[in-house]
Amino acid sequence: MNVTITACTEYDAETILDIGYETFDETFRDQNTPEAMKAYLDEAFTIPKIEGELNHPESRFYFLYAEENLAGYLKVNTGEAQTEEMGEDTAEIERIYVRSRFQKQGLGKVLYNKALEIAKEQEKEKIWLGVWETNRNAISFYAKMGFEQVNSHSFYMGEEEQTDYIMIKHLD
Repeated sequence: MNVTITACTEYDAETILDIGYETFDETFRDQNTPEAMKAYLDEAFTIPKIEGELNHPESRFYFLYAEENLAGYLKVNTGEAQTEEMGEDTAEIERIYVRSRFQKQGLGKVLYNKALEIAKEQEKEKIWLGVWETNRNAISFYAKMGFEQVNSHSFYMGEEEQTDYIMIKHLD
């Protein structure tokens, strides 16, 4: 399969919004109430919010194409863009979103490897992410990649509090 990764620009906000909304909804709709999903999606996926993230100097977005079809995207944060204070020696994988029809083809790992490349280029010592405690497939994948759970934090779907595990990998 021909796979390409391209950096997103400030003009890609609408596409990021569309794919982010679609993939989050596909992944988590069945495990949450319709009210919680709507509240979260309406808050997290707006043009002003995405534009703000795109314009943050310490956030980077990348599109992933499979055979010239937009399959997903990656968001990596450093410094003050991180969603938790983890220090200057750390990068955060905030989002690896792959459309459902492209899953189970190794594309999530392609995005993961891009995140590692970015962290190493920036001479980070660690990379971290938050993963929902009930997302066993993702937890297992990241554990195989060398991540360890070190903490947890609250994640809100509307008014509903959920728990994300914070997982860190030390880079060589």
